[in-house]
Amino acid sequence: MTSSDNSPVPSYPDLLRLDGKGFVVVGAGQGMGRQTSHALVQCGARVVCVDIDGDRAAEIAEEVGGTPWSGDATARADVERLLEASVAALGQVYGLVDIIGMAEWGFIVDMDDGVWDRQMAINLRHAYLLGQVFGRHMVANGEGSMVFIASASGMDSAPNHAAYGAAKAGLMAWVKSMAVEMGPHGVRANAVAPGAIATPRIMDMLSDSQRANSSNNAPIGRMGLPADIAGAALFLSSPLASYVSGRTLLVDGGVGAKFPYSSLSELDD
Repeated sequence: MTSSDNSPVPSYPDLLRLDGKGFVVVGAGQGMGRQTSHALVQCGARVVCVDIDGDRAAEIAEEVGGTPWSGDATARADVERLLEASVAALGQVYGLVDIIGMAEWGFIVDMDDGVWDRQMAINLRHAYLLGQVFGRHMVANGEGSMVFIASASGMDSAPNHAAYGAAKAGLMAWVKSMAVEMGPHGVRANAVAPGAIATPRIMDMLSDSQRANSSNNAPIGRMGLPADIAGAALFLSSPLASYVSGRTLLVDGGVGAKFPYSSLSELDD
Protein backbone atom coordinates (compact mmCIF):
# COMPACT_ATOMS: atom_id res chain seq x y z
CA MET A 1 0.00 0.00 0.00
CA THR A 2 1.51 3.35 -0.99
CA SER A 3 1.16 6.52 1.00
CA SER A 4 -0.88 9.38 -0.41
CA ASP A 5 1.53 11.82 1.20
CA ASN A 6 3.95 12.90 -1.52
CA SER A 7 5.52 15.77 0.39
CA PRO A 8 9.31 15.84 0.09
CA VAL A 9 11.34 14.46 2.97
CA PRO A 10 14.18 16.81 3.88
CA SER A 11 17.63 15.78 5.01
CA TYR A 12 17.05 16.44 8.68
CA PRO A 13 20.73 16.51 9.72
CA ASP A 14 21.26 19.22 7.12
CA LEU A 15 18.58 21.33 8.78
CA LEU A 16 20.93 21.89 11.71
CA ARG A 17 23.58 23.30 9.41
CA LEU A 18 24.28 27.03 9.52
CA ASP A 19 27.04 27.07 6.93
CA GLY A 20 28.37 30.55 6.31
CA LYS A 21 25.66 32.33 8.30
CA GLY A 22 26.75 35.19 10.53
CA PHE A 23 25.79 35.08 14.21
CA VAL A 24 26.35 37.41 17.13
CA VAL A 25 26.51 35.79 20.58
CA VAL A 26 26.11 38.32 23.38
CA GLY A 27 27.41 37.09 26.72
CA ALA A 28 29.72 34.65 24.96
CA GLY A 29 32.56 34.68 27.45
CA GLN A 30 31.57 31.85 29.76
CA GLY A 31 28.97 29.24 30.66
CA MET A 32 25.96 29.11 28.36
CA GLY A 33 27.38 31.72 25.99
CA ARG A 34 30.66 29.89 25.54
CA GLN A 35 28.89 26.61 24.80
CA THR A 36 26.50 28.33 22.39
CA SER A 37 29.41 29.86 20.49
CA HIS A 38 30.95 26.42 20.07
CA ALA A 39 27.62 24.88 19.01
CA LEU A 40 27.01 27.48 16.31
CA VAL A 41 30.52 27.24 14.91
CA GLN A 42 30.42 23.44 14.88
CA CYS A 43 27.33 23.73 12.67
CA GLY A 44 29.08 26.04 10.24
CA ALA A 45 28.26 29.52 11.52
CA ARG A 46 30.65 32.44 11.68
CA VAL A 47 30.42 34.29 14.99
CA VAL A 48 31.11 37.57 16.69
CA CYS A 49 31.72 36.80 20.37
CA VAL A 50 30.54 39.61 22.64
CA ASP A 51 31.26 40.02 26.32
CA ILE A 52 31.47 43.00 28.65
CA ASP A 53 34.83 41.55 29.75
CA GLY A 54 37.25 42.07 26.87
CA ASP A 55 39.58 39.29 27.97
CA ARG A 56 36.76 36.76 28.02
CA ALA A 57 35.55 37.91 24.61
CA ALA A 58 39.05 37.48 23.19
CA GLU A 59 39.46 34.04 24.77
CA ILE A 60 36.24 32.53 23.39
CA ALA A 61 36.81 34.15 20.00
CA GLU A 62 40.21 32.47 19.83
CA GLU A 63 38.67 29.12 20.84
CA VAL A 64 36.08 29.14 18.06
CA GLY A 65 37.80 31.23 15.41
CA GLY A 66 35.39 34.11 15.85
CA THR A 67 35.65 37.88 16.14
CA PRO A 68 35.82 39.36 19.66
CA TRP A 69 33.92 42.47 20.68
CA SER A 70 33.53 44.04 24.10
CA GLY A 71 30.86 46.48 25.21
CA ASP A 72 27.76 47.11 27.30
CA ALA A 73 24.58 45.69 25.76
CA THR A 74 22.44 47.89 28.01
CA ALA A 75 23.83 51.05 26.35
CA ARG A 76 22.29 52.05 23.02
CA ALA A 77 25.50 53.56 21.67
CA ASP A 78 27.39 50.33 22.32
CA VAL A 79 24.68 48.22 20.68
CA GLU A 80 24.73 50.45 17.59
CA ARG A 81 28.52 50.09 17.43
CA LEU A 82 28.19 46.34 17.88
CA LEU A 83 25.93 46.11 14.84
CA GLU A 84 28.42 48.13 12.78
CA ALA A 85 31.31 45.92 13.89
CA SER A 86 29.31 42.75 13.26
CA VAL A 87 28.36 43.80 9.73
CA ALA A 88 32.00 44.65 9.07
CA ALA A 89 33.08 41.20 10.28
CA LEU A 90 30.24 39.07 8.91
CA GLY A 91 28.67 41.02 6.07
CA GLN A 92 25.13 40.05 7.04
CA VAL A 93 24.04 39.15 10.54
CA TYR A 94 21.58 36.28 10.20
CA GLY A 95 21.33 35.32 13.86
CA LEU A 96 21.55 36.79 17.33
CA VAL A 97 21.77 34.83 20.58
CA ASP A 98 21.52 37.05 23.64
CA ILE A 99 22.65 35.39 26.88
CA ILE A 100 22.70 38.08 29.54
CA GLY A 101 21.18 38.04 32.99
CA MET A 102 21.80 38.36 36.70
CA ALA A 103 19.51 37.99 39.69
CA GLU A 104 19.35 40.02 42.87
CA TRP A 105 17.36 38.68 45.79
CA GLY A 106 15.17 40.55 48.23
CA PHE A 107 11.76 40.68 49.91
CA ILE A 108 9.35 42.84 47.90
CA VAL A 109 8.49 45.20 50.75
CA ASP A 110 12.18 45.86 51.46
CA MET A 111 13.33 46.22 47.85
CA ASP A 112 14.66 49.64 46.86
CA ASP A 113 14.35 51.33 43.50
CA GLY A 114 17.97 50.61 42.65
CA VAL A 115 17.40 46.85 42.71
CA TRP A 116 14.34 47.16 40.46
CA ASP A 117 16.10 49.46 38.00
CA ARG A 118 19.22 47.27 37.83
CA GLN A 119 17.16 44.13 37.28
CA MET A 120 15.19 45.74 34.46
CA ALA A 121 18.43 46.91 32.83
CA ILE A 122 20.45 43.71 33.06
CA ASN A 123 17.55 41.35 32.34
CA LEU A 124 15.29 43.30 29.94
CA ARG A 125 16.75 46.53 28.55
CA HIS A 126 19.45 44.70 26.58
CA ALA A 127 16.78 42.55 24.89
CA TYR A 128 14.92 45.70 23.86
CA LEU A 129 18.06 47.35 22.44
CA LEU A 130 19.49 44.26 20.73
CA GLY A 131 16.10 43.21 19.41
CA GLN A 132 15.38 46.63 17.97
CA VAL A 133 18.82 47.38 16.52
CA PHE A 134 19.54 43.92 15.11
CA GLY A 135 15.89 43.43 14.19
CA ARG A 136 16.11 46.51 11.98
CA HIS A 137 19.08 44.96 10.16
CA MET A 138 17.34 41.59 9.78
CA VAL A 139 14.09 43.12 8.55
CA ALA A 140 16.04 45.02 5.91
CA ASN A 141 17.63 41.73 4.79
CA GLY A 142 14.34 39.82 4.82
CA GLU A 143 15.55 37.05 7.13
CA GLY A 144 16.93 36.38 10.57
CA SER A 145 16.63 34.61 13.89
CA MET A 146 16.90 35.99 17.40
CA VAL A 147 17.11 33.87 20.55
CA PHE A 148 17.06 35.39 24.03
CA ILE A 149 17.75 33.70 27.35
CA ALA A 150 14.80 34.10 29.70
CA SER A 151 14.32 32.07 32.89
CA ALA A 152 11.96 29.64 34.54
CA SER A 153 11.56 32.43 37.10
CA GLY A 154 9.73 34.43 34.45
CA MET A 155 7.10 31.69 34.24
CA ASP A 156 6.63 30.82 37.91
CA SER A 157 7.52 32.87 40.95
CA ALA A 158 10.10 32.10 43.61
CA PRO A 159 10.44 33.90 46.96
CA ASN A 160 12.69 36.98 46.95
CA HIS A 161 13.00 36.85 43.17
CA ALA A 162 10.32 39.36 42.19
CA ALA A 163 12.29 41.92 40.18
CA TYR A 164 14.26 39.26 38.31
CA GLY A 165 11.12 37.27 37.52
CA ALA A 166 9.26 40.37 36.36
CA ALA A 167 12.10 41.34 34.03
CA LYS A 168 12.34 37.86 32.53
CA ALA A 169 8.57 37.72 32.08
CA GLY A 170 8.84 41.03 30.28
CA LEU A 171 11.54 39.57 28.05
CA MET A 172 9.25 36.71 27.05
CA ALA A 173 6.48 39.18 26.20
CA TRP A 174 8.97 41.24 24.18
CA VAL A 175 9.91 38.13 22.21
CA LYS A 176 6.26 37.56 21.34
CA SER A 177 5.88 41.12 20.11
CA MET A 178 9.00 40.87 17.95
CA ALA A 179 7.77 37.59 16.47
CA VAL A 180 4.41 39.11 15.56
CA GLU A 181 5.79 42.34 14.09
CA MET A 182 8.90 40.99 12.37
CA GLY A 183 7.55 37.62 11.21
CA PRO A 184 6.10 39.04 7.98
CA HIS A 185 9.62 40.26 7.19
CA GLY A 186 11.21 36.81 7.55
CA VAL A 187 12.51 37.25 11.09
CA ARG A 188 11.87 34.76 13.92
CA ALA A 189 12.22 35.54 17.63
CA ASN A 190 12.25 32.98 20.44
CA ALA A 191 13.50 32.52 23.97
CA VAL A 192 14.99 29.76 26.10
CA ALA A 193 13.98 29.61 29.78
CA PRO A 194 16.62 27.73 31.79
CA GLY A 195 15.94 26.14 35.12
CA ALA A 196 18.83 25.44 37.50
CA ILE A 197 21.94 25.43 35.30
CA ALA A 198 25.41 24.57 36.59
CA THR A 199 27.23 27.57 35.17
CA PRO A 200 30.57 28.48 36.78
CA ARG A 201 29.02 31.54 38.46
CA ILE A 202 26.06 29.60 39.86
CA MET A 203 28.21 26.73 41.10
CA ASP A 204 30.45 29.18 42.94
CA MET A 205 27.38 30.59 44.70
CA LEU A 206 25.82 27.29 45.80
CA SER A 207 26.74 25.17 48.80
CA ASP A 208 27.08 21.41 48.44
CA SER A 209 23.62 20.91 49.95
CA GLN A 210 22.08 23.47 47.58
CA ARG A 211 23.66 21.72 44.61
CA ALA A 212 22.27 18.40 45.81
CA ASN A 213 18.81 19.89 46.33
CA SER A 214 18.83 21.37 42.82
CA SER A 215 19.75 17.99 41.36
CA ASN A 216 17.20 16.08 43.41
CA ASN A 217 14.42 18.54 42.55
CA ALA A 218 14.64 17.75 38.84
CA PRO A 219 12.90 14.57 37.63
CA ILE A 220 15.88 14.03 35.33
CA GLY A 221 18.02 13.87 38.49
CA ARG A 222 20.66 16.49 37.81
CA MET A 223 21.21 20.18 37.34
CA GLY A 224 21.23 21.45 33.81
CA LEU A 225 24.49 22.04 31.98
CA PRO A 226 25.45 25.05 29.86
CA ALA A 227 25.50 22.65 26.89
CA ASP A 228 21.79 21.91 27.47
CA ILE A 229 20.98 25.57 26.89
CA ALA A 230 23.35 25.77 23.93
CA GLY A 231 21.51 22.86 22.32
CA ALA A 232 18.17 24.61 22.75
CA ALA A 233 19.55 27.86 21.35
CA LEU A 234 21.06 25.99 18.40
CA PHE A 235 17.75 24.30 17.62
CA LEU A 236 15.81 27.57 17.73
CA SER A 237 18.45 29.28 15.58
CA SER A 238 18.46 26.56 12.94
CA PRO A 239 16.21 25.72 9.96
CA LEU A 240 14.85 22.83 12.06
CA ALA A 241 12.86 25.51 13.90
CA SER A 242 11.82 27.45 10.81
CA TYR A 243 8.14 27.35 11.86
CA VAL A 244 8.81 28.21 15.51
CA SER A 245 8.51 31.86 16.50
CA GLY A 246 7.31 33.82 19.50
CA ARG A 247 7.81 30.85 21.82
CA THR A 248 9.76 30.28 25.01
CA LEU A 249 11.33 26.83 25.37
CA LEU A 250 11.53 25.75 29.02
CA VAL A 251 14.70 23.74 29.70
CA ASP A 252 14.45 22.73 33.34
CA GLY A 253 14.84 18.95 33.57
CA GLY A 254 11.11 18.51 34.13
CA VAL A 255 10.83 20.65 37.26
CA GLY A 256 7.95 22.69 35.86
CA ALA A 257 5.97 19.52 35.13
CA LYS A 258 6.01 18.34 38.74
CA PHE A 259 3.21 18.38 41.27
CA PRO A 260 4.59 20.61 44.07
CA TYR A 261 4.64 17.69 46.51
CA SER A 262 6.61 14.50 46.04
CA SER A 263 3.54 12.49 47.08
CA LEU A 264 -0.03 13.11 48.19
CA SER A 265 0.95 11.87 51.66
CA GLU A 266 2.66 15.21 52.23
CA LEU A 267 -0.79 16.81 52.23
CA ASP A 268 -1.94 14.76 55.21
CA ASP A 269 -2.31 16.52 58.55
